[in-house]
Amino acid sequence: MNILLVILGAAVGAPLRFAVDQYIRKFTTKPYGIFTVNILGSFFLGLTYGKSEQVDDLFAIGFAGAFTTWSTFMLDIYLAYELKRYKEAAANLVMSLGFGLLAAWIGLQLA
Repeated sequence: MNILLVILGAAVGAPLRFAVDQYIRKFTTKPYGIFTVNILGSFFLGLTYGKSEQVDDLFAIGFAGAFTTWSTFMLDIYLAYELKRYKEAAANLVMSLGFGLLAAWIGLQLA
């Protein structure tokens, strides 16, 4: 693994995740920004699967690893549950997993 490629990818992925989430949060209090980056990241991982080690280090591990976020996804579901927004929590969980799998599959098919 080339650590410099991972660092470079992460240096782009993390700020982009923040920018996308902050932009979408201007329009809603729902966690659509995190949903969006996680689905896009799943698609992107599908596109890069099986490529060279350098592509994997830069894009899959670095960029997509920093662009997507499991921890914020879990926190969004937990907070919705705590606020007794059970349908919102369930919808986020089911749709994120369903669309994430679909996006990864589409990326794999296109790769």
